[in-house]
Amino acid sequence: MSELFVYSADLHIHGCYSGATSNRMVISTIAQQAKLKGLSFIGTGDVLHPKWFEGIKADLTEVAEGTYEHPRYGTRFVLTVEVEDKRRVHHLFILPSLSAVEDLRKDLAKHSIDMDADGRARVELSAPELVETATAHGCLIGPCHAFTPWTSMYKEFDSIRACYEDRTRDIKFLELGLSADTFMADRIRELSDVTFLSNSDAHSPWPDKLGREFNRFALAEPTYEEIIKAIERRNGRKVVLNVGFDPRLGKYHRSACSRCFKQFKLEEAKMLEWRCDKCRGLIKKGVWDRVNELADYPEPRHPPHRPNYLRIAPLAEVVALAFGHTDAHAPEVQDLWGKLVNRFGNEIAVLIDAPIDGVAQVAGRRVAAMVKAFREQQLRVMPGGGGRYGHLEVPPDLVEVRENSGQKTLMEFG
Repeated sequence: MSELFVYSADLHIHGCYSGATSNRMVISTIAQQAKLKGLSFIGTGDVLHPKWFEGIKADLTEVAEGTYEHPRYGTRFVLTVEVEDKRRVHHLFILPSLSAVEDLRKDLAKHSIDMDADGRARVELSAPELVETATAHGCLIGPCHAFTPWTSMYKEFDSIRACYEDRTRDIKFLELGLSADTFMADRIRELSDVTFLSNSDAHSPWPDKLGREFNRFALAEPTYEEIIKAIERRNGRKVVLNVGFDPRLGKYHRSACSRCFKQFKLEEAKMLEWRCDKCRGLIKKGVWDRVNELADYPEPRHPPHRPNYLRIAPLAEVVALAFGHTDAHAPEVQDLWGKLVNRFGNEIAVLIDAPIDGVAQVAGRRVAAMVKAFREQQLRVMPGGGGRYGHLEVPPDLVEVRENSGQKTLMEFG
Protein backbone atom coordinates (compact mmCIF):
# COMPACT_ATOMS: atom_id res chain seq x y z
CA MET A 1 0.00 0.00 0.00
CA SER A 2 1.16 3.54 -0.74
CA GLU A 3 2.49 5.63 2.12
CA LEU A 4 -0.31 7.75 3.57
CA PHE A 5 -0.21 11.33 4.79
CA VAL A 6 -2.72 13.31 6.85
CA TYR A 7 -4.64 16.26 5.39
CA SER A 8 -7.28 18.43 7.06
CA ALA A 9 -10.45 19.25 5.11
CA ASP A 10 -13.70 21.19 5.57
CA LEU A 11 -16.03 20.06 2.79
CA HIS A 12 -19.17 22.14 3.38
CA ILE A 13 -19.19 25.94 3.10
CA HIS A 14 -21.22 28.61 1.30
CA GLY A 15 -20.21 31.39 -1.06
CA CYS A 16 -21.34 35.00 -1.17
CA TYR A 17 -24.40 34.22 -3.33
CA SER A 18 -26.06 32.16 -0.59
CA GLY A 19 -28.53 33.81 1.74
CA ALA A 20 -27.29 35.04 5.14
CA THR A 21 -23.69 34.69 3.95
CA SER A 22 -20.92 37.27 4.21
CA ASN A 23 -19.98 39.17 1.06
CA ARG A 24 -16.38 38.39 2.04
CA MET A 25 -17.00 34.73 1.19
CA VAL A 26 -15.05 34.87 -2.06
CA ILE A 27 -12.57 32.28 -3.30
CA SER A 28 -9.36 34.19 -2.56
CA THR A 29 -10.37 35.11 1.00
CA ILE A 30 -11.57 31.57 1.69
CA ALA A 31 -8.25 30.18 0.42
CA GLN A 32 -6.26 32.61 2.57
CA GLN A 33 -8.25 32.01 5.75
CA ALA A 34 -8.22 28.23 5.26
CA LYS A 35 -4.44 28.32 5.29
CA LEU A 36 -4.44 30.29 8.56
CA LYS A 37 -6.87 27.79 10.04
CA GLY A 38 -4.60 24.88 9.10
CA LEU A 39 -6.78 23.35 6.37
CA SER A 40 -5.37 21.66 3.28
CA PHE A 41 -8.74 21.24 1.55
CA ILE A 42 -11.98 23.19 1.30
CA GLY A 43 -15.21 22.28 -0.43
CA THR A 44 -16.16 25.00 -2.89
CA GLY A 45 -19.82 24.99 -1.92
CA ASP A 46 -22.56 26.38 -4.20
CA VAL A 47 -21.15 25.08 -7.51
CA LEU A 48 -24.61 25.05 -9.11
CA HIS A 49 -24.90 28.83 -8.81
CA PRO A 50 -23.73 30.26 -12.17
CA LYS A 51 -21.87 33.29 -10.79
CA TRP A 52 -20.09 31.25 -8.14
CA PHE A 53 -19.25 28.58 -10.71
CA GLU A 54 -17.69 31.18 -12.99
CA GLY A 55 -15.62 32.43 -10.06
CA ILE A 56 -14.37 28.93 -9.36
CA LYS A 57 -13.27 28.50 -12.97
CA ALA A 58 -11.57 31.92 -12.99
CA ASP A 59 -9.79 31.75 -9.63
CA LEU A 60 -8.74 28.11 -9.30
CA THR A 61 -6.42 25.89 -11.33
CA GLU A 62 -7.08 22.18 -11.82
CA VAL A 63 -4.04 20.26 -10.56
CA ALA A 64 -5.51 16.75 -10.73
CA GLU A 65 -8.85 15.38 -11.88
CA GLY A 66 -11.53 16.97 -9.69
CA THR A 67 -8.86 18.78 -7.63
CA TYR A 68 -8.39 22.55 -7.80
CA GLU A 69 -5.83 24.85 -6.21
CA HIS A 70 -5.59 28.55 -5.46
CA PRO A 71 -2.42 29.77 -7.19
CA ARG A 72 -1.40 32.20 -4.44
CA TYR A 73 -2.28 30.41 -1.21
CA GLY A 74 -1.97 26.79 -2.30
CA THR A 75 -5.28 25.81 -0.67
CA ARG A 76 -6.91 22.92 -2.52
CA PHE A 77 -10.61 22.70 -3.34
CA VAL A 78 -13.05 19.97 -4.30
CA LEU A 79 -16.39 20.72 -5.93
CA THR A 80 -19.34 20.61 -3.54
CA VAL A 81 -22.89 21.91 -3.22
CA GLU A 82 -25.79 21.70 -0.77
CA VAL A 83 -29.13 20.79 -2.35
CA GLU A 84 -32.59 21.01 -0.77
CA ASP A 85 -35.13 18.36 -1.78
CA LYS A 86 -38.92 18.64 -1.91
CA ARG A 87 -39.21 17.68 1.78
CA ARG A 88 -36.71 20.46 2.67
CA VAL A 89 -34.03 17.93 3.59
CA HIS A 90 -30.51 19.12 2.73
CA HIS A 91 -27.95 16.91 1.01
CA LEU A 92 -24.24 17.45 0.34
CA PHE A 93 -22.96 16.60 -3.16
CA ILE A 94 -19.25 16.02 -3.84
CA LEU A 95 -18.65 16.28 -7.59
CA PRO A 96 -15.87 14.85 -9.79
CA SER A 97 -15.42 17.54 -12.45
CA LEU A 98 -16.54 20.85 -13.91
CA SER A 99 -18.36 19.00 -16.67
CA ALA A 100 -20.26 16.98 -14.04
CA VAL A 101 -21.36 20.28 -12.46
CA GLU A 102 -22.71 21.52 -15.80
CA ASP A 103 -24.52 18.26 -16.55
CA LEU A 104 -25.96 17.98 -13.04
CA ARG A 105 -27.20 21.55 -13.22
CA LYS A 106 -29.06 20.83 -16.47
CA ASP A 107 -30.79 17.82 -14.94
CA LEU A 108 -31.74 19.49 -11.66
CA ALA A 109 -32.92 22.68 -13.39
CA LYS A 110 -35.79 20.65 -14.90
CA HIS A 111 -37.13 20.21 -11.36
CA SER A 112 -36.60 23.70 -9.96
CA ILE A 113 -38.20 27.10 -10.45
CA ASP A 114 -35.46 29.02 -8.62
CA MET A 115 -32.10 27.32 -9.20
CA ASP A 116 -30.28 30.67 -9.25
CA ALA A 117 -32.08 32.28 -6.32
CA ASP A 118 -29.56 31.01 -3.80
CA GLY A 119 -26.28 29.12 -3.61
CA ARG A 120 -28.23 26.22 -2.10
CA ALA A 121 -30.19 24.76 -4.98
CA ARG A 122 -33.82 23.88 -4.26
CA VAL A 123 -35.42 21.13 -6.34
CA GLU A 124 -38.72 19.26 -6.40
CA LEU A 125 -37.19 15.80 -6.15
CA SER A 126 -37.29 13.23 -3.35
CA ALA A 127 -34.16 12.06 -1.57
CA PRO A 128 -34.03 8.75 -3.52
CA GLU A 129 -34.44 10.66 -6.78
CA LEU A 130 -31.57 12.96 -5.81
CA VAL A 131 -29.35 9.96 -5.09
CA GLU A 132 -30.20 8.47 -8.47
CA THR A 133 -29.34 11.78 -10.16
CA ALA A 134 -26.13 12.19 -8.16
CA THR A 135 -24.81 8.72 -8.93
CA ALA A 136 -25.68 9.11 -12.61
CA HIS A 137 -23.20 12.01 -12.68
CA GLY A 138 -20.53 10.28 -10.61
CA CYS A 139 -21.22 12.31 -7.46
CA LEU A 140 -21.10 11.23 -3.84
CA ILE A 141 -24.12 12.31 -1.78
CA GLY A 142 -25.07 12.24 1.89
CA PRO A 143 -27.25 14.12 4.40
CA CYS A 144 -26.12 17.54 5.65
CA HIS A 145 -26.27 18.42 9.39
CA ALA A 146 -28.36 15.28 9.79
CA PHE A 147 -29.84 15.95 13.23
CA THR A 148 -30.74 19.66 13.28
CA PRO A 149 -34.41 20.66 13.72
CA TRP A 150 -34.41 22.47 10.38
CA THR A 151 -33.87 21.00 6.88
CA SER A 152 -32.36 17.72 8.01
CA MET A 153 -32.87 14.01 7.50
CA TYR A 154 -33.71 13.18 11.11
CA LYS A 155 -36.04 16.15 11.38
CA GLU A 156 -38.22 14.73 8.58
CA PHE A 157 -37.58 10.99 8.99
CA ASP A 158 -36.95 8.50 11.77
CA SER A 159 -34.34 6.52 9.86
CA ILE A 160 -31.86 6.83 7.03
CA ARG A 161 -33.79 4.14 5.15
CA ALA A 162 -37.07 6.02 5.47
CA CYS A 163 -35.34 8.99 3.84
CA TYR A 164 -33.36 7.33 1.06
CA GLU A 165 -35.45 4.14 0.64
CA ASP A 166 -33.92 1.69 -1.85
CA ARG A 167 -30.98 4.03 -2.50
CA THR A 168 -29.73 3.86 1.10
CA ARG A 169 -26.82 1.62 0.06
CA ASP A 170 -25.45 4.56 -1.97
CA ILE A 171 -25.18 6.79 1.12
CA LYS A 172 -21.53 6.54 2.17
CA PHE A 173 -21.35 9.48 4.58
CA LEU A 174 -23.39 11.55 7.01
CA GLU A 175 -22.57 15.08 8.16
CA LEU A 176 -22.86 15.36 11.93
CA GLY A 177 -23.55 19.11 12.15
CA LEU A 178 -22.47 21.51 14.89
CA SER A 179 -24.92 20.27 17.53
CA ALA A 180 -23.94 16.59 17.40
CA ASP A 181 -20.79 14.51 17.57
CA THR A 182 -19.65 10.91 17.21
CA PHE A 183 -20.55 10.06 20.79
CA MET A 184 -24.15 11.00 20.13
CA ALA A 185 -24.52 9.57 16.61
CA ASP A 186 -22.99 6.20 17.48
CA ARG A 187 -25.91 5.49 19.79
CA ILE A 188 -27.91 4.81 16.60
CA ARG A 189 -27.41 1.30 15.22
CA GLU A 190 -28.23 2.03 11.58
CA LEU A 191 -25.28 4.44 11.26
CA SER A 192 -22.59 1.92 12.16
CA ASP A 193 -21.38 1.48 8.57
CA VAL A 194 -21.64 5.15 7.56
CA THR A 195 -18.59 7.43 7.50
CA PHE A 196 -19.10 10.52 9.65
CA LEU A 197 -17.97 13.92 8.36
CA SER A 198 -17.58 17.05 10.49
CA ASN A 199 -17.84 20.17 8.33
CA SER A 200 -18.33 23.84 9.22
CA ASP A 201 -21.24 24.90 6.96
CA ALA A 202 -19.46 28.27 7.18
CA HIS A 203 -21.22 31.46 6.09
CA SER A 204 -18.21 33.71 6.70
CA PRO A 205 -14.47 33.20 6.14
CA TRP A 206 -13.34 34.18 9.62
CA PRO A 207 -11.71 31.61 11.93
CA ASP A 208 -14.67 31.30 14.28
CA LYS A 209 -16.69 29.97 11.31
CA LEU A 210 -14.48 28.55 8.52
CA GLY A 211 -13.02 25.24 9.65
CA ARG A 212 -14.77 25.35 13.02
CA GLU A 213 -15.40 21.68 12.18
CA PHE A 214 -13.16 19.64 9.89
CA ASN A 215 -11.91 16.15 9.07
CA ARG A 216 -8.43 14.67 8.98
CA PHE A 217 -8.00 12.28 6.06
CA ALA A 218 -5.25 9.69 5.55
CA LEU A 219 -4.44 9.97 1.82
CA ALA A 220 -1.64 8.96 -0.53
CA GLU A 221 -1.80 12.41 -2.11
CA PRO A 222 -4.05 15.50 -1.77
CA THR A 223 -6.60 14.83 -4.53
CA TYR A 224 -10.33 14.47 -5.02
CA GLU A 225 -9.91 10.78 -5.92
CA GLU A 226 -8.12 10.09 -2.64
CA ILE A 227 -10.77 11.92 -0.60
CA ILE A 228 -13.48 9.79 -2.17
CA LYS A 229 -11.50 6.64 -1.34
CA ALA A 230 -11.20 7.84 2.26
CA ILE A 231 -14.92 8.51 2.62
CA GLU A 232 -15.65 5.08 1.16
CA ARG A 233 -12.83 3.55 3.28
CA ARG A 234 -11.05 1.94 0.35
CA ASN A 235 -7.40 0.87 -0.01
CA GLY A 236 -6.48 1.99 3.50
CA ARG A 237 -7.63 5.56 2.93
CA LYS A 238 -9.92 6.79 5.68
CA VAL A 239 -11.00 9.56 8.01
CA VAL A 240 -8.56 9.37 10.93
CA LEU A 241 -10.10 12.11 13.06
CA ASN A 242 -13.27 14.19 13.22
CA VAL A 243 -12.65 17.60 14.77
CA GLY A 244 -15.58 19.77 15.74
CA PHE A 245 -17.55 21.84 18.16
CA ASP A 246 -18.32 20.59 21.56
CA PRO A 247 -21.92 19.87 20.48
CA ARG A 248 -23.24 21.79 23.47
CA LEU A 249 -21.96 24.94 21.74
CA GLY A 250 -24.18 24.27 18.72
CA LYS A 251 -27.21 26.50 18.35
CA TYR A 252 -29.69 23.59 18.25
CA HIS A 253 -28.20 21.30 20.90
CA ARG A 254 -30.96 21.68 23.51
CA SER A 255 -34.70 22.08 23.02
CA ALA A 256 -35.43 25.80 23.32
CA CYS A 257 -37.70 28.63 22.25
CA SER A 258 -36.70 30.05 18.90
CA ARG A 259 -37.80 33.54 20.00
CA CYS A 260 -36.55 34.03 23.59
CA PHE A 261 -34.24 30.97 23.74
CA LYS A 262 -35.60 29.63 27.03
CA GLN A 263 -34.56 25.99 27.27
CA PHE A 264 -36.88 23.10 28.09
CA LYS A 265 -36.69 19.45 28.96
CA LEU A 266 -38.37 17.28 26.33
CA GLU A 267 -41.25 16.36 28.64
CA GLU A 268 -41.89 20.04 29.39
CA ALA A 269 -41.90 20.96 25.70
CA LYS A 270 -44.38 18.20 24.90
CA MET A 271 -46.65 19.23 27.77
CA LEU A 272 -46.59 22.82 26.48
CA GLU A 273 -47.36 21.54 22.95
CA TRP A 274 -44.11 23.11 21.74
CA ARG A 275 -45.11 26.68 22.63
CA CYS A 276 -42.95 28.67 25.02
CA ASP A 277 -44.68 29.47 28.33
CA LYS A 278 -42.72 32.74 28.52
CA CYS A 279 -43.28 34.37 25.11
CA ARG A 280 -45.43 31.85 23.15
CA GLY A 281 -42.65 31.37 20.63
CA LEU A 282 -42.10 28.03 18.89
CA ILE A 283 -39.97 25.55 20.83
CA LYS A 284 -37.52 23.75 18.53
CA LYS A 285 -36.59 20.22 19.49
CA GLY A 286 -32.89 20.03 20.28
CA VAL A 287 -30.45 17.54 18.80
CA TRP A 288 -29.81 16.06 22.23
CA ASP A 289 -33.47 15.15 22.63
CA ARG A 290 -33.80 13.96 19.04
CA VAL A 291 -30.85 11.59 19.41
CA ASN A 292 -32.36 10.24 22.63
CA GLU A 293 -35.56 9.49 20.72
CA LEU A 294 -33.68 7.67 17.96
CA ALA A 295 -31.02 5.93 20.04
CA ASP A 296 -30.75 2.15 20.17
CA TYR A 297 -28.03 2.22 22.84
CA PRO A 298 -27.74 4.14 26.12
CA GLU A 299 -24.03 4.70 25.40
CA PRO A 300 -22.19 5.00 22.07
CA ARG A 301 -21.02 1.81 20.38
CA HIS A 302 -18.24 2.87 18.03
CA PRO A 303 -17.63 0.50 15.09
CA PRO A 304 -13.97 -0.48 14.46
CA HIS A 305 -13.62 1.98 11.55
CA ARG A 306 -14.85 4.99 13.55
CA PRO A 307 -12.11 7.58 14.22
CA ASN A 308 -11.80 9.60 17.40
CA TYR A 309 -13.69 12.88 17.74
CA LEU A 310 -11.79 15.89 19.09
CA ARG A 311 -13.98 18.62 20.59
CA ILE A 312 -12.74 22.16 19.98
CA ALA A 313 -13.98 25.75 20.20
CA PRO A 314 -12.94 28.78 18.14
CA LEU A 315 -9.61 30.11 19.40
CA ALA A 316 -10.91 33.69 19.31
CA GLU A 317 -13.65 32.77 21.78
CA VAL A 318 -11.10 31.27 24.15
CA VAL A 319 -8.89 34.38 23.84
CA ALA A 320 -11.91 36.63 24.49
CA LEU A 321 -12.46 34.97 27.88
CA ALA A 322 -9.13 36.39 29.01
CA PHE A 323 -10.67 39.86 28.55
CA GLY A 324 -13.79 39.04 30.53
CA HIS A 325 -16.21 38.99 27.58
CA THR A 326 -17.34 36.78 24.70
CA ASP A 327 -16.82 39.11 21.73
CA ALA A 328 -14.53 37.10 19.45
CA HIS A 329 -14.39 40.01 16.99
CA ALA A 330 -13.16 42.65 19.46
CA PRO A 331 -10.00 44.41 18.18
CA GLU A 332 -7.79 43.25 21.05
CA VAL A 333 -8.96 39.65 20.55
CA GLN A 334 -8.33 39.72 16.80
CA ASP A 335 -4.91 41.30 17.35
CA LEU A 336 -3.80 38.51 19.68
CA TRP A 337 -5.39 35.86 17.47
CA GLY A 338 -3.28 37.13 14.55
CA LYS A 339 -0.09 37.14 16.62
CA LEU A 340 -0.68 33.59 17.85
CA VAL A 341 -1.46 32.25 14.37
CA ASN A 342 1.60 33.96 12.90
CA ARG A 343 3.79 32.46 15.63
CA PHE A 344 2.48 28.89 15.57
CA GLY A 345 1.33 28.54 11.95
CA ASN A 346 -2.43 28.09 12.27
CA GLU A 347 -5.30 28.24 14.73
CA ILE A 348 -5.52 24.53 15.51
CA ALA A 349 -1.85 24.40 16.42
CA VAL A 350 -2.39 27.21 18.95
CA LEU A 351 -5.54 25.75 20.42
CA ILE A 352 -4.32 22.18 20.79
CA ASP A 353 -0.55 21.71 20.37
CA ALA A 354 1.42 24.90 21.08
CA PRO A 355 3.45 24.96 24.33
CA ILE A 356 1.60 26.96 26.96
CA ASP A 357 4.79 28.87 27.80
CA GLY A 358 5.03 29.85 24.12
CA VAL A 359 1.40 31.04 24.10
CA ALA A 360 2.17 33.14 27.18
CA GLN A 361 5.20 34.72 25.50
CA VAL A 362 3.07 35.81 22.53
CA ALA A 363 -0.28 36.69 24.12
CA GLY A 364 0.30 36.99 27.85
CA ARG A 365 -0.38 34.80 30.86
CA ARG A 366 -4.14 35.42 30.96
CA VAL A 367 -4.62 34.09 27.42
CA ALA A 368 -2.28 31.18 28.08
CA ALA A 369 -4.31 30.29 31.19
CA MET A 370 -7.53 30.26 29.13
CA VAL A 371 -5.98 28.02 26.45
CA LYS A 372 -4.74 25.62 29.11
CA ALA A 373 -8.09 25.63 30.90
CA PHE A 374 -9.79 24.83 27.59
CA ARG A 375 -7.46 21.89 26.94
CA GLU A 376 -8.17 20.54 30.42
CA GLN A 377 -11.93 20.93 29.87
CA GLN A 378 -12.21 23.27 32.85
CA LEU A 379 -14.19 25.95 31.05
CA ARG A 380 -17.92 25.84 31.66
CA VAL A 381 -20.01 25.11 28.56
CA MET A 382 -23.35 26.94 28.47
CA PRO A 383 -25.36 24.95 25.90
CA GLY A 384 -27.06 26.49 22.90
CA GLY A 385 -30.59 25.94 21.70
CA GLY A 386 -33.46 27.39 19.68
CA GLY A 387 -31.07 28.97 17.16
CA ARG A 388 -28.62 30.61 19.58
CA TYR A 389 -25.09 29.27 19.94
CA GLY A 390 -23.79 28.10 23.27
CA HIS A 391 -20.77 29.77 24.81
CA LEU A 392 -17.87 29.21 27.17
CA GLU A 393 -17.59 30.71 30.63
CA VAL A 394 -14.83 30.75 33.22
CA PRO A 395 -16.05 29.03 36.41
CA PRO A 396 -15.86 31.31 39.47
CA ASP A 397 -13.70 28.82 41.33
CA LEU A 398 -11.13 28.46 38.54
CA VAL A 399 -8.02 30.00 40.07
CA GLU A 400 -5.37 27.88 38.40
CA VAL A 401 -5.40 24.99 35.98
CA ARG A 402 -3.98 21.55 36.48
CA GLU A 403 -0.52 20.68 35.20
CA ASN A 404 -1.58 17.83 32.90
CA SER A 405 -3.93 18.21 29.95
CA GLY A 406 -7.22 16.33 30.20
CA GLN A 407 -7.49 15.89 26.43
CA LYS A 408 -5.12 14.41 23.87
CA THR A 409 -3.45 16.78 21.47
CA LEU A 410 -4.21 16.79 17.75
CA MET A 411 -0.82 15.14 17.14
CA GLU A 412 -1.59 12.33 19.60
CA PHE A 413 -4.85 11.56 17.80
CA GLY A 414 -2.93 11.15 14.51
